[in-house]
Amino acid sequence: MATLFKLEKRLTLVDQVANQLREAITSGRLKSGDRLIEADIAKSMQIGRNAVREAIRYMEKEGLVTTTPFKGAHVTIPNIDEIDQMFEVMSGLEGMCARLAAQKMTNQGLKKIECLHAELENHYAEKDPKAYLKINWQFHEYIQELSKNKVLSEVTSGLRQKTLLYDRRQLYQPNRFNASMQEHRKILAAFRKKDPDLAEQMMKNHLLQQGKALVKSYKSEDGN
Repeated sequence: MATLFKLEKRLTLVDQVANQLREAITSGRLKSGDRLIEADIAKSMQIGRNAVREAIRYMEKEGLVTTTPFKGAHVTIPNIDEIDQMFEVMSGLEGMCARLAAQKMTNQGLKKIECLHAELENHYAEKDPKAYLKINWQFHEYIQELSKNKVLSEVTSGLRQKTLLYDRRQLYQPNRFNASMQEHRKILAAFRKKDPDLAEQMMKNHLLQQGKALVKSYKSEDGN
């Protein structure tokens, strides 16, 4: 595992380890069923095993790792149906966030949404999906913040951590980058109108389309 992982700065050590493991999973370097050996990962990252152990525990709560007595920790990737269901639920949660955000929208809030959207447009024009996804995270988190509903926010954040693992994969599907940008434009238009019904509808559709793109990509891999 000497070249499998590379630490980043700023985040806590446990978060860094977890992020690197997630990246390895989504990129395909770690596959479902692969064993996570604490000692090897710690040696690769030149850190102690405690941080690796905590990161694995954290990922187990996310459903990405399964730990079995006497067998250790193994990567667990949801099947197609589970991924489809995740995005179905997420569409409802983010749709509710968008509805509440539109209802409580202030001029300041709208201005920030417009600024984030402008960055998405720039990264789209530059054909930079990696930078686009980074701002996309901020865009969705800010809408969640504008909903001003603590319980909804906590539930949404928990599931978003899982769905974000698949965002990059779906965005690289044929025509998906363009479709995502078009969907964001419709979401922005709904917020500009301060229309809760439309905001919820456009946001739900956005998440559902992501899920459909993912399912299509996995089925294509399987030859279905």
